[in-house]
Amino acid sequence: MRPVLFYLRALVSVPPAVNDHWPALRVGLGVTVPVLLLLLLGHPELTIYAVFGAFTGMYGRGETHQLRLVHQTQAAALLLTGVTVGVALSITHVQAWGLVFIEALLAGLGSLVADKIKLRPAGPFFGIFALGACASIPTVIPLWTAALVCAASALFSLLVGFTGWFGNRTWDSTARRTTESRSGPWLPKAGVHATRYIVAVAAAGALGLLLGIGHAYWAMAAAAVPLAGADLSSRVQRGIHRILGTYAGLGVTAGVLLLHPGTTVLVILVMALQFPAELFMMRHYGVALIFFTPVILLMTQLASPVDPVSLLADRGLETLIGAVVGITVVLLIRDRLPRSNMAPVKNPAA
Repeated sequence: MRPVLFYLRALVSVPPAVNDHWPALRVGLGVTVPVLLLLLLGHPELTIYAVFGAFTGMYGRGETHQLRLVHQTQAAALLLTGVTVGVALSITHVQAWGLVFIEALLAGLGSLVADKIKLRPAGPFFGIFALGACASIPTVIPLWTAALVCAASALFSLLVGFTGWFGNRTWDSTARRTTESRSGPWLPKAGVHATRYIVAVAAAGALGLLLGIGHAYWAMAAAAVPLAGADLSSRVQRGIHRILGTYAGLGVTAGVLLLHPGTTVLVILVMALQFPAELFMMRHYGVALIFFTPVILLMTQLASPVDPVSLLADRGLETLIGAVVGITVVLLIRDRLPRSNMAPVKNPAA
């Protein structure tokens, strides 16, 4: 049993950087160009769709250009699916309980897909977050337009991630991204993991609705965060980071929104804050959220402006609800131990 001090140190320690600025620059560029283009075209309200597409650049950060291209294409498909389904639900004015049911179901399916193809960052978080966010704001454009903005932004991130290949232009025809087989030992574990996503997302969404809080999809997204950890301790740590980092990020957001900046300033901040968010995303999730939380809230304001005080209050409460639900679920639904690791049953007759 490790001492409590060990876990406290792990909670606050920030590992040294390992060329994190390069992935951060790629993601920052992937966000900046599409968002800036939308601003110049006079459509900053479409920023949310472009940013979700640009999240493609977060994947495959440590892989070679060739494998990163495959990895990011897989991630782009997940993100585009989330945006498309979310916009479709918004256009059809799906009821809140229907959104909770659909998002929980797709969270489970997304978890199976993410585990099968070994997405990194792990899990379907950004896909289901895109779904909930797009479904929860009024849609005033055709479905194909939102999907096109997301797809074009994702394509640009793919190009940014692959640009370095042109320096050496070597192509290994045998290189493959490893994936899990269709059957075998991974499937029961993946099934348990998918169950966690379904239970956590559904419970958090239902609790948010029963308490009458706006933006229930934030609770569902926060509940999914702890589930991406590799083991129990890292899952609990991610949940705590989600709470603390979000509240610090809310302070930053409040300092911005309460000054009532113009649309151009909000767009510039969305672009600028994405770089430090990605810079710390793999090193310390809590620190990354100090920058990532304003990105999400500011692009939400651009898409559908609401009272800043209620927006901040809803975000804080929904995050707390969701993270606590997610931590509870990982404590209650544990991974199945391999048979080889199970203690032998003693023969009572011995």
